[in-house]
Amino acid sequence: MIESSAALPATAREIEEFTSSGGWDQPPRLFAIVATEHLLREQPDLAAQVDPAAPLTPIAQDELPAGDLGAALAGIMWPDAVLGCALVQEIVTLPPEAEADLPEESDDAMARVAASHPSAREARLVAAVLRDGTAACVIRVRDLDELVEHPKLAPNLTDALLSTFE
Repeated sequence: MIESSAALPATAREIEEFTSSGGWDQPPRLFAIVATEHLLREQPDLAAQVDPAAPLTPIAQDELPAGDLGAALAGIMWPDAVLGCALVQEIVTLPPEAEADLPEESDDAMARVAASHPSAREARLVAAVLRDGTAACVIRVRDLDELVEHPKLAPNLTDALLSTFE
């Protein structure tokens, strides 16, 4: 799995690029991550659509049901052929000093205040994990052409994604 673990950041970037081709204001989207070699062995007709040199291939899943993302993830179970998964979602980011302005009573209240905060920035987050615990995250701020990458950008989300493999 060392090759797959090393390839996960590139897979996260590929997912962000694929998603960004559809523009902004998209619902959260889940991707299964499979070994390219396995995918091509099982479905050789996909050879023209897949990069055979890439160790991992993301496969877009059906849209997640509206509502509680945590509940939706809790109901997911993957077959053994799925090595990992990724979630793309649009979020609101704030600088650390603005977090003191957020209410603590509920996630909905926090989201409303964050979205209307003068320092708020919209962003697209891709969090990806492999069964072995490897994580990769990338984020693109809406009005910037810059991709920030770090495996610990969204630890709660990567933990929730990992729990889909338990």
